[in-house]
Amino acid sequence: MELIVHADGSLHCLYDEMLDLSQIGPVSIRRASHVEPTHQGQWQADLSPMDGPVLGPFPLRSEALTAEVEWLQTNWLIPDAPV
Repeated sequence: MELIVHADGSLHCLYDEMLDLSQIGPVSIRRASHVEPTHQGQWQADLSPMDGPVLGPFPLRSEALTAEVEWLQTNWLIPDAPV
């Protein structure tokens, strides 16, 4: 789990139950995407809540979830990180 700490002491991360973030301070959680099935029985990750694209379709939900996390890590969590 990656925690990005800002100069003002606030942080952001992709939510994971690995750490109890409430032990650090007040927590604000918001939805980053919607991973949903298509009418054809495949899966897509709609990242519009983060002004992102719709990824997919994928044959497996796990593939859509992986693509979602990869997009968020690259484009939101650490957008200026070298590739």
